[in-house]
Amino acid sequence: MNQARHIAIIMDGNGRWAELKNKKRAYGHEIGAKVVKDITAFCAANKDIERLTLYAFSTENWKRPRLEVEFLMKLLDKYLTSELQTYIENNVKFESIGDIRAFSKSLQETIKNVEEKTAHCDGLVQSLALNYGSQNEILRAINKIKNCENDITEAMLGNALDCKHDVDLLIRTGGDHRLSNFLLWQAAYAELFFTDTLWPDFTTSNLENIIKDFTKIERRFGGLK
Repeated sequence: MNQARHIAIIMDGNGRWAELKNKKRAYGHEIGAKVVKDITAFCAANKDIERLTLYAFSTENWKRPRLEVEFLMKLLDKYLTSELQTYIENNVKFESIGDIRAFSKSLQETIKNVEEKTAHCDGLVQSLALNYGSQNEILRAINKIKNCENDITEAMLGNALDCKHDVDLLIRTGGDHRLSNFLLWQAAYAELFFTDTLWPDFTTSNLENIIKDFTKIERRFGGLK
């Protein structure tokens, strides 16, 4: 039976969810942050799940209206600061992937502080993809190793990436059926699940049902069984 050791989620639909309720998009992002907390707690309690990687802010999200981007930055800072103790109590190690140099110095410090304060935790690893794009990640990895004397191997490139772990199960909420530049290398043989449920409505029961379906899939990795 398959085990979903590494689950990655494209958390889509916050803004649309809010608009359907005649609320500002910011309200959807606030509720979405609460769902992150619930899903993380669920995964932390499941000993079969080792990693949870969440697409929080992409390299393309800078194209959104300035006020929305500013709100997202403040929400991220607030979330990480308020959840630090929860991470520690639930033995969750926090990591960021992506190029956070584009963020303000204070937000960078918050991110690094939570990483340092949870570095000793040895339960679930929660990764937030922040200013992340898979093509950007791969380019940065190539630049790290381009001057090596030997031919670049898959292992060398994989180890130079921000996320060094293959994805077992990749979920996208919100109804769209695309990867949107998320973990393209790591998801090469991931099982993909798409749901019309908008992220603020996504529950631990939804995740549990997807995991159950995942365990029944025959994964061949290009071979025959």
